[in-house]
Parts: sequence; C-alpha cells; structure tokens
Amino acid sequence: MTSADAKLRIRELTDLIDYHNRQYYQLASPEISDYDFDMLLDELINLEKRFPDLADPLSPTQRVGGEITKEFETFTHIRPMLSLGNTYSQEELADWDNRVVKQLGYRPIYVCELKYDGLAISLHYENGKLVRAVTRGDGVRGDDVTNNVKTIKSVPLRLNGDFPESFEIRGEVILPHSAFNALNNQREIDGDAPFANPRNAAAGSIKLQDSAEVAHRGLDCMLYFVLGEGLDYDNHYDSLAAARSWGFKVPMYTIKAHSLADIYEFIDFWDVERNNLPFDIDGVVIKVNKYSEQEKLGFTAKSPRWAISYKFKAERVSTTLLDIVYQVGRTGAITPVAVLEPVQLAGTTVKRASLHNADVIAQLDVRIGDQVYVEKGGEIIPKIVGVDIDSREEDSKPIEFLSNCPECGTMLVREQGEAAWYCPAEDTCPPQIKGKLEHFISRKAMNIDSLGEGKTEALYEHGMVNNVADFYDLKPEQLLNIVKVYDDGIKRREVRFRDKTISNLLTSIEESKKVPFERVLFALGIRFVGETTAKKIASHFKSIEALASATRDQLITVDEVGDRIADSVVAWFSKAEHKEIIERLKSAGLTFEIGQATERKGNELQDKKFVVSGTFDFNGKPVARSVVQDFITSYGGIMVSSVSSKTNYIVAGDNMGPEKEKKAMSLGVSIISLTELLEMTNCDSI
Repeated sequence: MTSADAKLRIRELTDLIDYHNRQYYQLASPEISDYDFDMLLDELINLEKRFPDLADPLSPTQRVGGEITKEFETFTHIRPMLSLGNTYSQEELADWDNRVVKQLGYRPIYVCELKYDGLAISLHYENGKLVRAVTRGDGVRGDDVTNNVKTIKSVPLRLNGDFPESFEIRGEVILPHSAFNALNNQREIDGDAPFANPRNAAAGSIKLQDSAEVAHRGLDCMLYFVLGEGLDYDNHYDSLAAARSWGFKVPMYTIKAHSLADIYEFIDFWDVERNNLPFDIDGVVIKVNKYSEQEKLGFTAKSPRWAISYKFKAERVSTTLLDIVYQVGRTGAITPVAVLEPVQLAGTTVKRASLHNADVIAQLDVRIGDQVYVEKGGEIIPKIVGVDIDSREEDSKPIEFLSNCPECGTMLVREQGEAAWYCPAEDTCPPQIKGKLEHFISRKAMNIDSLGEGKTEALYEHGMVNNVADFYDLKPEQLLNIVKVYDDGIKRREVRFRDKTISNLLTSIEESKKVPFERVLFALGIRFVGETTAKKIASHFKSIEALASATRDQLITVDEVGDRIADSVVAWFSKAEHKEIIERLKSAGLTFEIGQATERKGNELQDKKFVVSGTFDFNGKPVARSVVQDFITSYGGIMVSSVSSKTNYIVAGDNMGPEKEKKAMSLGVSIISLTELLEMTNCDSI
C-alpha cells in the first residue's frame, strides 16, 4: 500500500468510525456489531502504525488513551464556571420565580432539565475540532484534562453540520450504572476499596494520570450549555437542538415550562422516574430560556440569577439486619452481604446490601438484629450508612468475620495493605472455579457466546468443564444429555443443550482461537491482571513463554506493573496445574504471542531503560518509532513510557516534546540521538 492509498483509507476509516461512534453513543441506534466496529478500529490502528506521519491527533484511535500525565496544567476559564443556587422545596422555588418575575416584569419561559450527578467539564472547539477540555476547578481556573476526555466516546473529536468557528460547551462527565458496577466489582476483586458512588468514580477517573486507564472506565458526557460570540440562536432550548445536530450528547428529557405548575409536574415525575435511568441524577435544573432575559437578570457573586437547581432528597429507610452471608468471588475475595428485612426504597424492594469487607463491618459496628439505615440516593446498590444504637439489644455481640472459606473450608488469608480476605484454594474452591470459567468466556475475554446464564454452571456440575482448557475438549455427544434445573420455590426453569445450541457453542469455541494474546492473558484470570494491565504485559513480553519465565524484577519494569501484580503473575506461573492448562490451550490452537517476538541481536543495552520520543529518519528515509523501540529491545534494552529517575536514556528525534526534554534535564537523564544509539550497539543501520 502506498502512502497515498493509506491516506485515503485512513480518511475513510476515520469517517466511518466517527459515524458509528455517533450512532452508538449520541443517538443510541447502532448499525453494526461491536465486532465489526472493532475490526474497523483495528485496521485504522495498524495503518497509523505503518504510516505514523499520517496519524491525526484527533484520530478515533486516540480514544484508547495511552498518554501518561504527571501534572495537569491549569487553564483560566474565559467565563467563570459558577455553581447554581440550590433549593430543596417548592416554596423556595416559588420564591426564586417571584424574584425573576419582579425583575423582568413578567414570567418568562423556563427550560427544565435533569441535573446530572457528575463532574463539571468545559470543552473548547476551534473549527469543529476539540482543542481543550478543562475541569471546573475553583470556578476561575481548572485542570486541562484534554487527553483523558478524548477517550470518552460520547465526546465528539470533530463536529458535523453548521457549527460556530469557535465556542465553548459545558456539561457533566458521568459514569453510567453499568460501568460503575463493573468498576467496583473489579476493585473488590483486586482488593481495592470500592467507590462510594458514580460521581466520585467519575471525578477520580477524569484525574487519572494514565489516559489508557481512563478509556477503560466507561465514562460518558452530557453537554448542556453553549457559550460563544455570534451564535445563531437567541435562547437556550434552541442551542441544545443545535448542539445535538453538531454531534453532542445533550439532555433528551428537556421541556419548556410556562408556569410553576409545569415545573412542579416535571420535578414530581423525575423524583420517581430517576430510579429507572441508566445514570444518576440528583435533581432538576430550571433555566430562563432567552439569552436577553438571562443577561438582564445577571449574576450574584456565586451563581446566575436566571437558573436554579432543585435537589432531590436522598432516600433513607430503616430496617432490621437479619443476617450476614458471605460470597466468594472468582479470585477468592470474600464479600459480606447484609440480609435485610425487606423494605421499599427508591421504587424497589431491598432485601440485601453489600458490606464490602471486614473493615466496613468494624467501622459501622453493625450487629445482627440492629435497626440499620439504608440509602440508595447516589448509589446503585443499596448501602448501609448507619445503625440506630439506641434501639440495639443489650445482649447483641459484635460480628466476628469468618476465619474459613464458607464454600470449601480453607483457612482465609489477608495480604498486608489489602482490604479483603481471600480463600487461597483457587483451583479447588467451587465458586472460584465457576467464576474463572465465566470470566474466561466473557465478551472482553474469549467471547464464547452461546453459554448464557446457567450453561457454564451446568457444564461444571456435570464434570464436563473443571478448568478453562476443558472447553476445547467438548464433544457434541457429551452435551446432548446435560440438564440443569433451577428452582427457587417460586419459579422453575431448565437449562438444556439442544442441537442448535451445541452447534453455536462449538463454533464460538473455535472462533475464540483467533482472540489476540492480550485478551487470552486477561481471560486466564490472574489476580490483579485486568484488561489494561494484560495489554501492557502482553505488549512487553510478546509471548507466553517469555512471560512465564519472567522474574519479578523484569515484570515491574512494565509500565503500571507494581510489586503486587508482579508477585501475583510469578506465583500464578509457578503452579504446575497452570503450566499444564497453558500447554493444553496452546495445543488447542489459542494465540499466545504478539506477532513474531523480536529477535535478540546482542546485550549491549542490557537492562537499560529507554524512552523514545519524536520523529526519526535514517539516510533520508523515515523510521517509525516502533522500529526504534524494537531495535532497543533486540539488544536487551527496556522500553518505558515516561521519564523518571530510573530512566537511563531518551532517544530523541525531531519534535521531541519539550516537557520530556525539560524533565530529562532536571533528572539528569541522558538525551541521545538515533546515531548515538547505533554507536552504542556498534551498528551501521537500523
């Protein structure tokens, strides 16, 4: 493929991916499967690697992240990002309306919107391209988080239609319920404290140093306030319609209100209906619609006079703690769950609430028989927030956390610095085995569909599948007679493997052999090795053989791999049963390397740590950065993504980032050219 051909195809792919991103994230009407979308994105990634000079800073590939930010630069807002005044009652809302009417001389048309519970953000666009994303900060200055916001797929990097040449749009970064639950589940598996609510998780995510990790979090963004000079509309409601046409995700539940009765009706509806939304809201925002009226009303020192937020009260109920049961996760983490006297909360009947770990139980001092307070306000999962000590029985006793696994009886362990207790019997404890099997077949891992709810468990209980390698030994005749009955006393259902199900399953198992190495590594379920970490480890070691023989010291040289992860990987590969599983999976044909491992040419750069920055050429011909990196590793060097005191050299090409240069000089890191690198290895060419 010529450079001209590549340029044309990159443009085509970019337009296609941008279109499908908009259909999925802005319009909620996808036209292609996730697999087909991934294939388009993979093609673009590969083309940009082959032709790095054609890569666009606003390419859809930038949404995967990868930038490491050591410090966020601050940016002064063109217009201060003020907070809204809050009210919690209709009486206070009526007082606000009276002040508006008195100042204008009439009641204006209002716009009512949902108040999203997230992190305020300001996006700046020039000529239809995203140039800057800034947090609220103190309202005057905020942090530049552009690299992180680029990973949010609902934020357009390029706009459509007839948009202003230069403008700002403000809104809220949020974390949908599904992403929040997945994130907290993984944190509990990893032994980390769960986030209290989606807002905290969103705020923490947008300030992460690694944009690749931000991309993994599943953030979303709602935009609702357009600012700029010479806009083609004179009111807020029309600005939202315009922003939607440019490609922004704007509030869909928005009305014009002509009276207080209209506003009250909107509030009352969403106070109940909010429980059915896929994200959190904590109230309703009421704004004067016309810009001229907003200007006339003006601002106080802290907030606009033309807008106000009505905050919903967090729902809290009291009920009795009947018992505490313990669940065993796929990595052996023990999670205590409160069994409650059923109670109505936020439109649902609550019977259980997570207590997370032993420390939470101790902090709350919760006891069996206590009257406990349960909230669901900013939460997805009901949470015990307190205890009515005054009503406690005198003979109540503190909870003693388990010492042995409730499923297999193995003595529990707790590593220093971790919140969770674990069952160490990972290869014999039934819920851990079933959890590993379900993780292995999941969409982000091996993506073996046709194994819906209950089927994996049925295979395990019938002795067909005891570890992940067993999936690849399944035969049609084995599956025909498998039946599992689920009966909870209310509903009875059967799980069977019929001819079509068996055919689809075996086809899906065969297709899984094409899954790339990084996903296979993730699928193995090594403790602390999540999706992002698996990619980085696979990219570094290239093959399962190299990874299996890696030492702890070699592992911690990988970006974002610390002592805990390194120890876990070494321990996993040290077990004979795991080595046997790997050999069986290799024999089955799974992918256990990334391309061809770099040929080792010498040891001249052994254990030296390098950062490669800028663009390169040799004898008048361009040299891709990846070629330079592969050259370094072929002589024993170690690639790192950011400059630190442990970095030995920066190989600098043209247009090296000034921040890297500045940091290298401050730390005493040697900056060398490509020619000097070749001299270190006694090579004439690269």
